[in-house]
Amino acid sequence: MPRLRLGNWAEDVVDWLTRHLSWLFDAVSAVVNHLYDAVEWVLGGPSPLLMAAILAAVAFWLRGAAAGVLSFAGFALVDSLALWDEAMQSLSLVLVSAVVALLLAVPLGVWAARSKAAGAVVRPVLDVMQTLPAFVYLIPAIIFFSLGTVPAVIATIVFAMPVGVRMTELGIRQVDPELVEAADAFGTSPGRTLLRVQLPLALPTIMAGVNQVIMLALSMVVIGGMVGAEGLGSTVFGAISQVDIGLGFEGGVAVVVLAIYLDRVTGALGDQVSPLGRRALARMRSGLHGAAVLRYRPRPAVGLSCVVVLALVAGGTGVFSGSGSGDGSGSSAAATAGKGRAVHIGAFNWDESVATANLWDAVLDDRGYKADVKTYDPGAAFTGLSRGVLDYITDAWLPTTHASYLKQYGDSYTDLGPWYDETSLEVAVPSYVKGVKTMADLRGRSAEFGGRIIGIEPGAGETKLLATKVLPGYGLDKEYKLVNSSTAAMLAELKRDYAAHKPVAVVLWSPHWAYSTYDMTKLSDPKGLWGKGDSIHTLANKAGAAKLPQVTGWMRDFHLTDAQLGSLEADIQQAGQGKVMQGVRTWLQQNPGVEDKMAPVAAG
Repeated sequence: MPRLRLGNWAEDVVDWLTRHLSWLFDAVSAVVNHLYDAVEWVLGGPSPLLMAAILAAVAFWLRGAAAGVLSFAGFALVDSLALWDEAMQSLSLVLVSAVVALLLAVPLGVWAARSKAAGAVVRPVLDVMQTLPAFVYLIPAIIFFSLGTVPAVIATIVFAMPVGVRMTELGIRQVDPELVEAADAFGTSPGRTLLRVQLPLALPTIMAGVNQVIMLALSMVVIGGMVGAEGLGSTVFGAISQVDIGLGFEGGVAVVVLAIYLDRVTGALGDQVSPLGRRALARMRSGLHGAAVLRYRPRPAVGLSCVVVLALVAGGTGVFSGSGSGDGSGSSAAATAGKGRAVHIGAFNWDESVATANLWDAVLDDRGYKADVKTYDPGAAFTGLSRGVLDYITDAWLPTTHASYLKQYGDSYTDLGPWYDETSLEVAVPSYVKGVKTMADLRGRSAEFGGRIIGIEPGAGETKLLATKVLPGYGLDKEYKLVNSSTAAMLAELKRDYAAHKPVAVVLWSPHWAYSTYDMTKLSDPKGLWGKGDSIHTLANKAGAAKLPQVTGWMRDFHLTDAQLGSLEADIQQAGQGKVMQGVRTWLQQNPGVEDKMAPVAAG
C-alpha cells in the first residue's frame, strides 16, 4: 500500500487556518483569558480559609453538614500544603472549561436527539474526539492560541464536551414517547414540549453528564501544565519531570481534594435542580428527627444566604482589593533601569534551565524589570519563543540536542551565544557494573542489561544521534533496543534499578544532577561518534531581543563556570521544593559581585 501522508495534510490544514483565521483565534484567546482571569480573581481573592468556608457552605447546602465539614477540612489541608493559589487556578480552569463545554454540549445533544440526520453526523465526530489521545489536542492548540491557559482550556473543552453531548442526547431519547405524543395532542409547540416535558424528565441524565464533563475537565489539568497553564498541573508536571516524589504526592493530594469536592457537589446539584430530586429531599426533611439531623440539608434560600454572607464578609474585609504594596524597588539607577518593562523567560524542568531562568528573574527584578519565569515541556517552550510569547530561553543545547527545534523555528530566534561550554552527551551505567567503561564494553553483555538502553524523548537530538550513529558505530544496534520514553521516565527507571542494584544503561548528559545523586560511570566514546559536546545557549525571540536591547546585551555576555552552576543548583536543591527563588537569593548573597557582572548599570 502507498504511504498516506495524513500528517502532512493535517499540517497543511493547520497552516492554512493559522494564516487566514488568526484574527478569530486572537478573539477567542482574549475572551477565554478574560473569563479565566475573572473566575480566578473571585476564587483567589479572599483569604484561603474564608474561601474554604464559602466552598464548604456550598457543600453544606447541597449535601449536608458532614459534607460541609469535610470540605472545609480538605481545603484547609490544601492551604497547609502551600498549594492554595495553584488549587484555585486549577479550579478556575476547570470551571471555565466545563461551562463553555456544557454551553456547546447541551444544544448539540438536543439537536442530535431530535434529528436523526444530526445524530448520524455528530456521533462519529464525538467518537474521534473521545478516542483521540488528549495530548494530540495540545499540538494545534499551541499553534492557534500560543502558550498558557488558553490552549489548556481549548484542549479541555474538546476533550470533555463529547460526554455532555452523549448524555444529553441519551436523556432526551429516554423520555417516554407517549408523554411527548400527549403534549403534541394538546397542541403544545415543539419548543414548549422540549422545555416543559423532555428537558425536565431528562434532567437527571443531563446532570450526570454535567458531573462527568467537570471530572474530565479536571483530568486535563496536569496535561495543561505541559503548555504553561497555571495551577496544580504545573506543580505535578514539574514533580514528574524532576522525579520529585514529595512534591508530586502533595500536588496529587490537592487534585484529589478538588476532584472529590467537585464530584460530590455536582452530583448533589442534580437533586436540587430536578423536580424528582427536590421532592425526594422534601420527603427526607419531613422524616428527620433525633440523630438524623446530621443529614439535614438547608433549603436553597438558607444555603444561598450562607454563601452571600460569607461573600459579603470577604468584600467587607477588603480581601479583593489587593495588598496595594509597591514593587519594593529602590530609587538607584540599578533598581530602576528596567522601568517596569515585562520580560518573559521560558524554562524546562531541567536543573540548569530552572536555575538560570530564575537567576535572571531575580537579577532583572533587582534592575527594575518585571520578569516572570514559566516552566514548559521543551517543545512547547521553543514554540512559545518562536511566537513571541516568551522573550528568552536560557537552555538551548546546540548544535545537537535541540537542533530539530532550531531547524523548525530558527528564523524566529536570535542566538545570543553560549553561557556554558562543558557539556557532553553519553550513555551511563551505575558504578557497581564492573568491566563497562566504554561504549565498546557493552558488546556481548545485552542479557545483563535486559537488551535495553533507556532513552529520553524521541524528538531529542541526543536520541537521534544515539540511534543512527553511535549504536551502529559500535555494533550495538542489533544487540540493544533503545527504549524511547521521557526524561522523567528514564530517571524513574534509573532510580528503581539503582535501588535494586540492577545493571541499567541510561541516556544522560552533563551537567545533570543524577551524577551528584548516583554513583555513575560515563561510558567513554573512543571512536568520537558522539561528536563534540553541546554548548548551552541563550535564545531570544527576534522581536523580543529588539524590544529589550539592554537585557539582550546582558544575556549575550552571560557566562557561568561549572563550579558556579553546580553551587547554584545545590543551593536551589537545599532550599527545598517550591523555594527556587529562595535558593537563588542565597546563592547571590554567597557570590557578591555576580549580579553586577551579569547586569551592569552605570551609576546615575
